[in-house]
Amino acid sequence: MIGGVKVRVVAAKVTVTCHDGTSYGGFYRLATTLLDDQAFPAGQVMALYHERWEHEVTYLALRHTLLSGRILRSKSPAGVEQEAWALLALYQALRTAVTDAVAAVPGTDPDRISYQAAVDTAQDLVITARDITDPDDDLPGDIGRAVLGRLNPPRRPRVCPRRVKSPLSRWNKHPPGKPTTSKKITSITSSPIPPDHERITPRPKAKPNPAGP
Repeated sequence: MIGGVKVRVVAAKVTVTCHDGTSYGGFYRLATTLLDDQAFPAGQVMALYHERWEHEVTYLALRHTLLSGRILRSKSPAGVEQEAWALLALYQALRTAVTDAVAAVPGTDPDRISYQAAVDTAQDLVITARDITDPDDDLPGDIGRAVLGRLNPPRRPRVCPRRVKSPLSRWNKHPPGKPTTSKKITSITSSPIPPDHERITPRPKAKPNPAGP
């Protein structure tokens, strides 16, 4: 139980292999609310582990794609909250349009969708006031057709060294075993560990920040 929510904990060893034969990895635990281990096998759940950071793309889209790097204009807490909700609503609406486009063409890899194409098309539609509403049978719509017509190349799995901007970061040292230069990834494997065989060395606690909180 975590925070009153029943979860299932999967332990596994994850190994990344690069094109030059370099391999690295470690032991991880994943907590999920998908409790049915028959419908959601541990191997399949852990296979998605490397995509766990993709939620950061949301923050990137909000700041750099929608705002073009600009800061919020409001100078009051209420105004900032209003702008933040407006950005989140716009982001969600565009992602819904993109999702509908992917659903309209089975087999399309969602990772190839260009969010910038969706933003550009939405801007054009607002400026020209064209196709404000789409017919019920036109699921992709203009935005969907635009993103499907500007698919990115297939994703190229690769590992890149971590960039550390703050000398006080607990990540200021390179993780042991991880390549220090960018390399292509040829495979990512995960091996679930049965509970009675689980042997995971706990991660060392982060050192206190000398600069204070």
